[in-house]
Amino acid sequence: MYSDADYIINLRHEIHEYPEIGFELPKTIAVVKRELGKLGVEYTENYGESSVVATINPQKSHFTIGIRADMDALLIEEKTDLPFKSKIKGQMHACGHDAHTAMLLGTAKALKEMEDEISCRVMLVFQPSEEGIRSGAEALVNGGVMDEIDVIIGMHIENWLPSGSIGVCKGSSMASSRNFRVDFHGATAHATLPHSGIDALATAIRTYNNIQYMLGREINPFSKYVCSVGKLSGGTSQNIIADQAYMLGTIRTFDMELDSFLIKRIEEIANNTASEVGAKAVLDTSLKAFVVYNNPYISDLVLKSGEKIVGKDKIVNMPEKLSSEDFSQYLTKKPGVFIRLGTRNEEKGCVTLPHNNDFLIDEDAFPVGTDTCVQFVLDNMNGIDMEKTYDSDERVKK
Repeated sequence: MYSDADYIINLRHEIHEYPEIGFELPKTIAVVKRELGKLGVEYTENYGESSVVATINPQKSHFTIGIRADMDALLIEEKTDLPFKSKIKGQMHACGHDAHTAMLLGTAKALKEMEDEISCRVMLVFQPSEEGIRSGAEALVNGGVMDEIDVIIGMHIENWLPSGSIGVCKGSSMASSRNFRVDFHGATAHATLPHSGIDALATAIRTYNNIQYMLGREINPFSKYVCSVGKLSGGTSQNIIADQAYMLGTIRTFDMELDSFLIKRIEEIANNTASEVGAKAVLDTSLKAFVVYNNPYISDLVLKSGEKIVGKDKIVNMPEKLSSEDFSQYLTKKPGVFIRLGTRNEEKGCVTLPHNNDFLIDEDAFPVGTDTCVQFVLDNMNGIDMEKTYDSDERVKK
């Protein structure tokens, strides 16, 4: 309808071959800058590390729509037979960020071709490190990108949804994400003289077990949350009492008060467990993502635009997810919507979920993603009634 399918797909193949991690995205950024240069679209790298922000109609700043795509990949060894499979060992685009970047470049191409017909400014945000511990979205927000944007949308491929469908979960749609690390400090000793040391590894294990007890007995069973310790490591040899150990974990929830309670209790449990044996526990934590809150009014606007592209039968009301997205960082500043693009196609084998080494997505859906973003701009370029974006259920603020 508006998009150039071959352009998007070819770019996706190029980006997929060279997946990059976190903020280290030189090849991917080079592709983005190359294409924006060819299209004659202005861009800047001044909003944040390893980010590119392009602008359509920079002079029409009275109303600005932002559209975001993430660019980073994952530390996964690709196990597909794709002719454009990863050429970097141990790294793979296993979450669709290659497609997101290509679709946003396709959006840039389509919007540039009709630039004179568009009455607003559009800022295209190419973001690093959605997957990393440090949030690329937070860096862009701290760099002031949301000072320029009035409304923002983002899109993510979705292998739960049939290819070419558009889904939105109104209101709280994805959980917050908190990372934590607890370091345990003890004292070494010979394994045959355990009483002369302080076993940091045993302390970590006891802390882990006490955390599980807390989760089972102190949390309302109707609460929507996940609290998982994904790594526990310590010691250097089989015959030395470990003087160092650590655990890594994550907390996901829709309730920020519960998030605060959980991290407080984890710190208390670690400190109490360590003090019982003369060890020391040190907690380090960061809140990477807030709850993704899809503004209901803007969600309706997105779905109206999407319906023009795919028809009413392919519009889907998405359920809540306990997964997280740092797109929520933008939503702490301005209202917006995180959109799901269906890429599931059983006949093509596109059924695997993200973060798997055999992840496949249906490329026939890509034009739908770009066209929906373009249509949203065309439908709302004269501004929206911002009063309607305020609702009493909006809970996601710093």
